[in-house]
Amino acid sequence: MAQVSPNLPTQKIKFSYQDYLLLPDDGKRYEIIEGEMYMTPSPSLRHQDILRELFKTIEHYISENRLGILYLALCDVVFSDSNIVQPDLIFISKKNRHIIKKQNIDGAPDLLVEIISPATKKRDVIFKKRLYAKFGVQEYWIVFPNEERIEVYYLGDSKFELFNVADNPQVLKSIILTELDIKLNQVFRDHEEYF
Repeated sequence: MAQVSPNLPTQKIKFSYQDYLLLPDDGKRYEIIEGEMYMTPSPSLRHQDILRELFKTIEHYISENRLGILYLALCDVVFSDSNIVQPDLIFISKKNRHIIKKQNIDGAPDLLVEIISPATKKRDVIFKKRLYAKFGVQEYWIVFPNEERIEVYYLGDSKFELFNVADNPQVLKSIILTELDIKLNQVFRDHEEYF
C-alpha cells in the first residue's frame, strides 16, 4: 500500500458565507475569521449575567437618547465573504443604519463588545481585535469576567488604541457613547444578588 509523504503541502480549507449558511442550528456559536471556522459552545451563566447587565445599561441609554440600536448575540455581522462574526453586543448608530439587513449586519457597526471565555480569549483579544480594526469598527470593548475588568479601544490610524481600562467597582467611559457611565459593580454582580 502506498504511503502519503509527510512532506507534501497541505491546503487549508477556506470557508465562506455560503458555507456558514449551511451550518447546523445546534446551539453552538460559529464564526469565520479570514476563512477559518471557529466553534464555541454555549456561554457560561457568568457570561450571560454580564451580557444582560451590559445590555440593560447600554440599551437604556441608547433608547433614551435615540442614538441607534443595540443587538445581542446571536446576530451575524458580515464584514466580507470570509469574515462573519457573532459579537456579544453590537451597536449601530443612526448614521450607519443602512448596514442593517433582513438577515444580518452587512458592514462595520459603530461599537462591538466581546466577553471573553477561556475558549475565546486569544480569538477576542488578538484575531477579532485586528479584524474589527481592519473593517473600520470605531470602538471595541473586551470584557474580562474573571478579572472584572473592561478594556475600551478606539480606532486610530488603522489599528485600535487603548482609551480606557476600568476595573470593578470603577465607572466605564466610552468614546462613542459620550455621556454613558457604566458602573462595573452592577455589571459584575453575582447571580445570587438577584434573589
